[in-house]
Amino acid sequence: MTSASLCLGVCLFVRGRGWLDVGRGLRRQGEKTESAAAARTKREEGQTLRETDRRTHRQEDTQTGGHTDRRTHRQEDTQTGGHTDRRTHRQEDTQTGGSRTGEDGPAERPSVAFCFRGRSSRMSVALQDLRNTMSSYKRATLEEEEVSDAPAEAASSPDRVEVGFRKGGVDILGRRTQLEVLLSVLLLAALLALLACLLVLGLGFSSDSGRGLCLSEACVTVASQMVEAMDRSADPCQDFYQFACGGWIRKNPLPDGRSRWSTFNSIWEQNQALLKHLLENGTFNGSSEAERKTQSYYLSCLNTQKIEELGAQPLMDLITKIGGWNMTGPWEKENFMEVLKVVSGPYRAQPFFSVGVSADPKNSNSNVIQVDQSGLFLPSRDYYLNKTANEKVLVAYLDYMVELGMLLGGERSSTQLQMQQILDFETALANITVPQDQRRDEEKIYHKVTIAELQLLAPAVDWLDYLSSSLSPLDLNDTEPVVLYAREYLQQVSDLINKTDRSLLNNYMMWTLVQKSVASLDQRFENAQDKLLESLYGTKKSCTPRWQTCIGNTDDTLGFALGALFVKATFDKHSKEIAEEMINEIRSAFKEALDRLSWMDDQTRRAAKDKADAIYDMIGFPEFILDPKELDDVYDGYEVSDDSFFQNMLNFYNFSARVMADQLRKTPNKDQWSMTPPTVNAYYMPTKNGIVFPAGILQAPFYAHDHPKALNFGGIGVVMGHELTHAFDDQGREYDKEGNLRPWWQNSSVEAFRKRTECMVDQYSGYTINGEHINGKQTLGENIADNGGLKAAYHAYRTWVQRNGEEKTLPAVNLTNDQLFFLGFAQVWCSVRTPESAHEGLVTDPHSPPRYRVIGTLANSPDFSRHFHCPAGTPMNTGKRCEVW
Repeated sequence: MTSASLCLGVCLFVRGRGWLDVGRGLRRQGEKTESAAAARTKREEGQTLRETDRRTHRQEDTQTGGHTDRRTHRQEDTQTGGHTDRRTHRQEDTQTGGSRTGEDGPAERPSVAFCFRGRSSRMSVALQDLRNTMSSYKRATLEEEEVSDAPAEAASSPDRVEVGFRKGGVDILGRRTQLEVLLSVLLLAALLALLACLLVLGLGFSSDSGRGLCLSEACVTVASQMVEAMDRSADPCQDFYQFACGGWIRKNPLPDGRSRWSTFNSIWEQNQALLKHLLENGTFNGSSEAERKTQSYYLSCLNTQKIEELGAQPLMDLITKIGGWNMTGPWEKENFMEVLKVVSGPYRAQPFFSVGVSADPKNSNSNVIQVDQSGLFLPSRDYYLNKTANEKVLVAYLDYMVELGMLLGGERSSTQLQMQQILDFETALANITVPQDQRRDEEKIYHKVTIAELQLLAPAVDWLDYLSSSLSPLDLNDTEPVVLYAREYLQQVSDLINKTDRSLLNNYMMWTLVQKSVASLDQRFENAQDKLLESLYGTKKSCTPRWQTCIGNTDDTLGFALGALFVKATFDKHSKEIAEEMINEIRSAFKEALDRLSWMDDQTRRAAKDKADAIYDMIGFPEFILDPKELDDVYDGYEVSDDSFFQNMLNFYNFSARVMADQLRKTPNKDQWSMTPPTVNAYYMPTKNGIVFPAGILQAPFYAHDHPKALNFGGIGVVMGHELTHAFDDQGREYDKEGNLRPWWQNSSVEAFRKRTECMVDQYSGYTINGEHINGKQTLGENIADNGGLKAAYHAYRTWVQRNGEEKTLPAVNLTNDQLFFLGFAQVWCSVRTPESAHEGLVTDPHSPPRYRVIGTLANSPDFSRHFHCPAGTPMNTGKRCEVW
């Protein structure tokens, strides 16, 4: 062994012991390792926050936020996870960013795009109404649920979790302990050893081209992390995911209480720890009223003594106020319409169907009422209809329903009988619910009618009365236009309502309200939910600290006020310029690829270039959040109590309903955001033809100013390309450059496009997880975006190299910079999850599982095969490539 290789081995050993763990961010399970570059560690709830990013340029995260296949304007989640029937119409947040308004709308399942960080995660839709209000479909890089699984997940990532586009870190550390002093001495010794190693390496190593190695602290650190994550025993041409992530998977077993873990979760938990520090140590009396409300809301959530003291009484009082629940006591028998209006109006439950306000897909300059299918509690219709495969979940769900009914005063035998009837009714709803893979043609599912026509279509509901109540105090009449996304479903649900006993309808409607409310009740309700989560996602009882749950709930409710605190503490003013420059480089590469397409006619090609040029990018945060008056105006009218978490939740529902109504007569705001700044995700908005990259995702491993460009383009660059390509996937391509749903392609190009997408459907349908096939139709849009995003980012990287010259290579990784680009892309997707969670992803998520987001995309890349010298006929170079863009 040469002295140089021995020395590098020592360096990597030291790094492996944690002494050079620069910027790794939060460590799970109370790990107390310290970064060499930032000797700041935070010991909070067994978590460590490390802010080493000295760079003034913040990097925005590529893993865009959440995604329920919300409709008409999709925001494509780069990492999105799919969820319960989340719509293909995007719901834009009532609390949305670029403006003081938000769009509300049908949220088909309990919200998708990463698992949002609530106590009950997917189970609790309670605090997501503002952001998950309807708008046209939005596509995110990943599901919100992937960012924080039921209880927010935590674990270490293969890459350093340092902030790429951030200011200097916030000191959230107390005084050093004796152990920390000892570690500091060891750290100094390690640094001296590293310096000696670097001198040897600098003298003894050089690349084949003579450029040499990058031996900066950042390069050595990221190289060691990448080597740790790899499995060099795997053949990259046989299984590149194992080659890239095998080491990471081996070293990162699922944390207790989690159903999945990935890089995205680690970054989100780092962001959470910072937000915790800001909320618990900030004084907001003289600042923004919205920021004061944010702190009060957070503290009310933390006040478990008060929550336990109140028990179930707040919800029981609400049930009585509405008119009673047959499950637990006397109820008013002839009040179907009154109960429907109350539970789905001021309290935002969505039995039978969902109603929202968002931009009209065929007239993106105007908002319109939108109605869609809804009403299922479990993540997908498949759980109800495929009873053999999901028997365990159905049994656990019924047990959960019965336990909640009894906690609210029901008698066991009567509650068991009535809850079984509710489950049977939900199964009937599931039977008429249209599967998501049959709702991908935006043009076919769009139907605009008047309220009078809707009344004829679905007469079981008095629609003028119902919509007037939901959108009070607006003055509606029966000529008001309404866009329907599930015409046949609404006909059938009307028939189902007419033939169902009123007592069962009451039970079901009240059950949808109970579902939304239990997250703010005492520990008994959380314990009941834990049992269901274990069956549904494979998680054991959650050990998530209460503060993490409360940070998630606060972000769901007052996310833009919370985002103001986050941005002021972390985001550098030059970050937007840096991100915009990268976006423009990737946009140029995408447009150049259009010129090389042989299957597209010239007229459509010119229009596609115009659309690419018109894509509007929003980076970091909406500007209004830094103006205290504008921020206060957004939340004006939302009353926050210091000591009643349940009341704060009810007030929020009422507030979001008023905001939704306020949007109908206003012009859609182009700068409105559906994700809050701390979110670790990104998305595309079809009706705005815009892409959004929140501040939360603009950090390592996606971007760092002192990382090689190959990694930055392979990280945030691919995310940017992914979101841009969503404008041209099977749904996004139906919208023109102004965000209007209309046929702007020539028929010959439409047909050629469809043939190419059929190849991709077949390819991904052939992949399996635990013996279960991916749904290639359901994941088509995300697969197109993954493939197109990788191609555009790689070509943008090669253009950068042509202008600036080749970079130095990383030590020990033993790869060229072109190979490093593909490795960096793959390691972003290193992840682990339970079998139950993997199954849920397959039936609900519009994204392919992480393994096949890597393998499927790279198998279609001739650039990858060329640089890794993969022979034809190997799994990573099968000889049959599917290429759309």
